[in-house]
Amino acid sequence: MLGMLKGFKDFIMRGNVVDLAVGIVIGAAFTAVVGAFTKAFLEPLIRLVSGGKGVKAGGFTIRGIYFDVPLFINGLITFFLTAATLYFLVVLPMNKLAERRRRGEEPPPAAPSEEVQLLTEIRDALVARRSVPEQVDPRR
Repeated sequence: MLGMLKGFKDFIMRGNVVDLAVGIVIGAAFTAVVGAFTKAFLEPLIRLVSGGKGVKAGGFTIRGIYFDVPLFINGLITFFLTAATLYFLVVLPMNKLAERRRRGEEPPPAAPSEEVQLLTEIRDALVARRSVPEQVDPRR
């Protein structure tokens, strides 16, 4: 049972699995933000540039079937904004951190405070004292 749990832990701690999970979660959350940005800013901008026709005016019809080109363009914009945000806010910083670790440039851990050092000394003194056998007073 412990071997199986260790194997699962090793699997989860692989870089690719963690990267994938982070990408999916952040991507799903950020998609709503990008959708709102597109609706609030890009669509009005397109309506302004197109003379007020709006985003829906860009499709075409063949044999009575409407092909919604603006919907596809909106999807492309959403995809590229999401991908760019994930890259610049998650992937790039993680890659830089990994590169620093490989080069050994990661800053050393902060030195323990004076209180922690004092408590460590007290603990070590108590452990050393316990390891010395007590001497029995022969007068008792």
